[in-house]
Amino acid sequence: MQISELACRAGVTTKAVRYYESLGLLTPERLANGYRDYNEHDVRLTREIRALGGLGIPVERTRPFLDCLTAGHQNADDCPASLAGYRDAIEELTVRIEGLAARRAVLVARLQRAAHRGSHVSPDNEEEGLMTDYTDLPADLPVPEDDGAAAHLPGTKVPPLELRGTGGTAVRLDALGAGRTVIYIYPLTGRPGVDLPDGWDSIPGARGCTPEACGFRDHHQDLLAAGVDSVFGLSSQETDYQREVVERLKLPFQMLSDPARSLARELSLPTFETSGLTLYKRLTLIIRDSVVEYAFYPIFPTNEHADQVLAWLRENPL
Repeated sequence: MQISELACRAGVTTKAVRYYESLGLLTPERLANGYRDYNEHDVRLTREIRALGGLGIPVERTRPFLDCLTAGHQNADDCPASLAGYRDAIEELTVRIEGLAARRAVLVARLQRAAHRGSHVSPDNEEEGLMTDYTDLPADLPVPEDDGAAAHLPGTKVPPLELRGTGGTAVRLDALGAGRTVIYIYPLTGRPGVDLPDGWDSIPGARGCTPEACGFRDHHQDLLAAGVDSVFGLSSQETDYQREVVERLKLPFQMLSDPARSLARELSLPTFETSGLTLYKRLTLIIRDSVVEYAFYPIFPTNEHADQVLAWLRENPL
C-alpha cells in the first residue's frame, strides 16, 4: 500500500510516517519504480506509535515496543524492555506531578497572603492552623510490622551516590566523614493546600512525616551533643518541594532528593506503591565511616522517633 493509505488507516499524517521512517521505526520495501510499499505490519507499528504517543511516550522511545511486535509477540508490551519503557514514563510523570504540586502549593500560599493582606487574620496564623492536620497524628493509625526488609543493612557499605540537597549542593553519601550521620528516610511530606494520596492513613507507617521532621528539628542540638556530625532527611520528592518544607518547618538540616530512588536500588531499601507512586518506606540509617552502623525499621510512632534515635546514641557512645 502507498504512504497515504497507511497514514489514513493508522490515523496519522504522511509527514509523521516519513518521520518514523527517518528514525528507522518503519522500514517499508521498495518497488521497482522506487515507491515505498507498506504492509499490514507497518500499519500495526504505526498505530502502536500513535497509541504510545497518546500516553506521553515520545516517538523516539517506542522502539522497544515495536521490536516486541516485530519479534512476533501478540502485544507490544509482552517484552521486558517494553515494561522498562512504561516504568521510565511513569517515573517522568511522577517527577512532573511533584513539580506541579510544588508550584500549586506556592500559588496557594501566595493566594492566602494576598487574600489576607490588610486583614486582621494574618496568613502566617492561618498557615499554622493548616499545618495542624499534618503535625497531629490520628490515634487509630495502623502499626507497621517488621518484615525483615532492613535486617541486611547493618555493616553494609554506603554507595558512592550523590544526591541533591536543599542547601543547593550535591551530597555524596560515601563521603560523609568518619563520624556519625543520621539519615531519616521518609515517603513524602504533606503540606497545606496539597492533598495526600488516597487512603494514606490506612497504609501502615505512611502517616507522620511532618511530626518526624519536627522531632529531629526539636532534638537537633541534642543529637549533635550525642555525637552526631550531621542529620539529613531523604525522600523521593523533588528538591523544590523539600526546600519549601525546610523553610516552613524551620528545619536546621538539609533534605536530600532521590526521585529515582537510587539509594533503594543500591541498598535494597524497602518501598511501597500507592496512587501510582513508588515511595520509600520509613526507616533511619546511622552511618559511620561510610558504613551503615544501625538501621531503625519499622518506625512508629513517628512523633517519638527522634527520641528513639537519641536514646540509641546515648546507649552506644563513640
